Amino acid sequence: MAYEFFYQGTPYSLDSEYGEIFTGYRIPAGELGATTSIQTANQIKEVSNLLNQGIKNVEVSMTELQVLEMIPKQHTKEINRLSKLTGTETSLHAPVIDPSGFTQQGWNETFQKEAENQISSVVERGHELNPEGNIPVTIHASAVPGTESMEIKDKKTGKMIEVPQKMVAVNQETGEFIPLTREKRYYPRMEDKKVEKMYEPVEELNIANESYWDNKLSQLIFYKEKGDDILLKYYPIFKGEQQKEFTQEQKTAINNATHNAMIYLQNTHQTVNSLFNQAYKVADEKRREELKEAAGKFTDQYKNAYGKGIDGGGINPSFYSDALQNLINTMQEVTSSKRNRKTGEIISPAPQIYKPVEDFTKDKASETLGNVAFNSYKKFGDTSPIISIENPPYGTALSRGKDLKELVEKSREKFVKKLVKEKGMSTSAAKDAAEKLIGVTWDTSHISMMRKSGFKKDKLVKEAEIIAPLVKHVHYNDNFGHTHTDLPPGMGDVPLGKIMKKFEKAGFKGKKVFEGGAFFQHFQTSPHPYVLEATGSPLYGMTMPPYWNQIQSSHGNYSSGFGTMLPEQHFNLYGAGFSTLPTELGGQVAGKQSRFSGAPNA
Repeated sequence: MAYEFFYQGTPYSLDSEYGEIFTGYRIPAGELGATTSIQTANQIKEVSNLLNQGIKNVEVSMTELQVLEMIPKQHTKEINRLSKLTGTETSLHAPVIDPSGFTQQGWNETFQKEAENQISSVVERGHELNPEGNIPVTIHASAVPGTESMEIKDKKTGKMIEVPQKMVAVNQETGEFIPLTREKRYYPRMEDKKVEKMYEPVEELNIANESYWDNKLSQLIFYKEKGDDILLKYYPIFKGEQQKEFTQEQKTAINNATHNAMIYLQNTHQTVNSLFNQAYKVADEKRREELKEAAGKFTDQYKNAYGKGIDGGGINPSFYSDALQNLINTMQEVTSSKRNRKTGEIISPAPQIYKPVEDFTKDKASETLGNVAFNSYKKFGDTSPIISIENPPYGTALSRGKDLKELVEKSREKFVKKLVKEKGMSTSAAKDAAEKLIGVTWDTSHISMMRKSGFKKDKLVKEAEIIAPLVKHVHYNDNFGHTHTDLPPGMGDVPLGKIMKKFEKAGFKGKKVFEGGAFFQHFQTSPHPYVLEATGSPLYGMTMPPYWNQIQSSHGNYSSGFGTMLPEQHFNLYGAGFSTLPTELGGQVAGKQSRFSGAPNA
């Protein structure tokens, strides 16, 4: 009686839904795949190991750049031959290179160009794996920190709303990151007597931008005022009045004073030019027009300052100073936030020298990926690899469905423009090529990490629905949503069945690849049988019973195949007569040692 409930029996084998880890969404074995190890350059051995398990789709993982450089070019050609011999297909996972150009040293155009060259090289190697077809090459959308949000109850409506908790902004000139967090602050306020206010990351972003322009303009004014002080103290020509008679000593003093004042004013002018350039690049159209108008007025005043200097020649420092001051005044106006006078609410934020990292990376990464796709198309035409852009783990920039969708659309637009301009292709044909060759790899465990911020499972399904029309490849991984881990389907709590139904509805027909390297490391067994069980794959080629979730689970649920969980000799000791007893007790089961004396059995 002590062991009565150890084994509850085998479920009814004709029940198509049974199986403890079955996700409820059936996938034929031919659509499933597995990845090679990222830790070794011996990818031929890795591919062979997977093929020996009967896996039909192999993803060659080159996610470590240093390991990639150790893989001989002959290996990719040999893998292609193995694929042909076995009737299998391959895909490729590129190294984690930030396509927008961020490195540990920050961002600049040189880094972005290097990223483009590296990714293009990987895509070419992907073509070697399958020269006849459009092999999916998975490329991470980003490798830099991004926005993290939480759902909170709206005080006005009582409904749950999504609010950013953390944001990252990037200086568009220097590539410098600044963190922005949602937090309470305590200040005396103009609009009411409360001192407490919750500052949102969006507000923090505007404060950062306003502070940037204020600080830069304050430095300008400091240097300009130094020059003005010299003029007022030593320079006798003021407001256009000229004195014609000077002693030599006066002339020397005036020349020195003029020279010193002009140094400050010229330095101010150079800094104004630099700041004007920054403001113009990040301003909206209305503010750009204001800057253009201010620049025109400055030009007129600057010209007016010529021929009115000392002795009627050169430039008049006083006029020059006035022209600079007017330009600075306009820049102060242009770079300030526009607010409602009654409520203090921001109507138009300050120009964004600091930009949300998602917006910045979308602009830069789409340029890189559009170029990569174009370079590939020039070389390989219709057999070009698919640039399949992957959602990185949640908390990284561009990890959400909306952002990834916008990145793909921007990348396609830039690809189309290049095809039309440089290849003379019609716009419609170019768009068809873009839709075919640029899409998404959706990683179900990466998006699941939203769960750590308190989101429910239905949020993962909504994210999948947003991106579904663009998906060409799936990393079919499970986890519990708190760390970047990959479990076989059905072993975590990602709603994989619901996600796949959204993709199916959108017409997805690509491969589903489980990234199982870490699972093998921990459990020292192939995860593929569990993947077959979780996906309820048909045992034979026809989509009909028996299914793997029936066969794999036919032993019952006392161990479920998840590793050695019971003693070396277990249920065969119970319930079947004397023959199942150990030999020292008169049975037939050999023991390692006598249970009476402890001596080894003969």
